[in-house]
Amino acid sequence: MPSDHPRLDVDRILADPGVRIVVCCGSGGVGKTTTAAALGLRAAERHGRRTVVLTIDPARRLAQSLGLTELDNTPRQVKGIEADESGGELHAMMLDMKRTFDEVVLAHTDAARATEIFANPFYQAMSSTFSGTQEYMAMEKLSQLHARGDWDLIVVDTPPSRSALDFLDAPARLSRFLDGRMLRLLLAPARAGGRSMFSLVTASFGMFSRVVQKVIGAQLLTDLSGFVAALDSMFGGFRQRAEQTYRILQARETAFLLVAAPEPDAVREAAYFARRLGQERMPLAGLVLNRVHRTSVDGLSAERSRAAAAKLDRLGGHEATADALRVHAVVAQQAVREQRVAAVFTDAFPTVPTVEVTAQPADVHDVDGLRTVGDALSRP
Repeated sequence: MPSDHPRLDVDRILADPGVRIVVCCGSGGVGKTTTAAALGLRAAERHGRRTVVLTIDPARRLAQSLGLTELDNTPRQVKGIEADESGGELHAMMLDMKRTFDEVVLAHTDAARATEIFANPFYQAMSSTFSGTQEYMAMEKLSQLHARGDWDLIVVDTPPSRSALDFLDAPARLSRFLDGRMLRLLLAPARAGGRSMFSLVTASFGMFSRVVQKVIGAQLLTDLSGFVAALDSMFGGFRQRAEQTYRILQARETAFLLVAAPEPDAVREAAYFARRLGQERMPLAGLVLNRVHRTSVDGLSAERSRAAAAKLDRLGGHEATADALRVHAVVAQQAVREQRVAAVFTDAFPTVPTVEVTAQPADVHDVDGLRTVGDALSRP
C-alpha cells in the first residue's frame, strides 16, 4: 500500500458512540468471519461497548473461535471477556431464517392465523429454502436487534459478497414480489372474501388459472393462494421494516467494512462492492486487507537475496544462512505481487482508508487469536 494512502483507523470506528452497526462484506475465504468476531471482541474489551456479532454465514467458525459449542437465533454471551470496569460485553448469534420468519408471523398475526400459516406447505418450503428468504430474514433480524436498543454495537458478518449484495437488495426484491402481477392476481379473490381461494381464482381468471393449474398443479395453486392470503396482512409491515432497515444502512450510524485478501478475485469483488455501495449512498468506512505478507528487511529484494544465497552455496559452510535467504526471497517476491494486486483497489479508490493485516502463523480458533487479529487491525 502506498505510504500516502489513507490508513483505516478501526479503533476510531469502534469507539464512536454514533456508530451502531458495522457490516463486514467480502468474498469467501478472506477471513471475514474472523474479522467480524475480532472487531466485536475489541469493541467490548477496549471500548466498553455492549456488542453483538450476527453471522449470516452458515459456517461454524465464529462459534468455535468464541469458545461456544453452537450459535443459534438467540444472542449468547461470550465468556472470558476482559472488559474490566468498562462494562463491555460480547454476544454472538447465527441467523436461523426459518425461526426468524416464524417470529415475524407470530409478531404480526393472531395465534389462529399463525397456526394456519405454519401448516401451509408453501410457507414451510419458503421459510426454509426459498431463494432470497435468507436475505429477507437477515434484514428482519438486523431490524429487530436495532429496534430493541439493547446493543451499543451490532457487527454483521455477511455471506460471500454476491450474497451480501442480495442482502442489500432484499427490500427492493421484496417490494417487486409484493407488487408483482401474479401476486396481485392471487390476492384479488382473497380480498373479495367468501368462497374458497382456488374456486374463486378459477372462476375469476378462467383461462389464466387453468394454464397456471396445468403448469404447477391444482393443490400447489391452492397452497400458494392460501399462503398469499394468510400473509397479506403482514407483508406490508415486513416491507416497511425492510425499507426502514435499508435507510438505516445508509445512515451515519452504519459503517461498511470491505474484507479482502491480496488475491485478484477477492480484490475484484471488493472493488465491485465498493462501487455498489457508492451507488446506493451507503457509508463505506474502509478496506481490511487480510493475510498480507511482509519482510522485516525492506531493502533486500528477492533478486539480491537469491544472488547472495547462490554465492554462499559456492563458498560452502553457510547452508542455514543460504536457506534463510531463499525463504526471504520467496516472501519478498510474494509481498511485491500482493502489493500489485492491492493496487487494483487502492488506485481505483484512492480516498478509501485501508488497513493491512499480516498473515497469521496459524488459523484463529480461540479468543486469544481474535485479540491478536484485533491488535493487528488497530496497530498495522
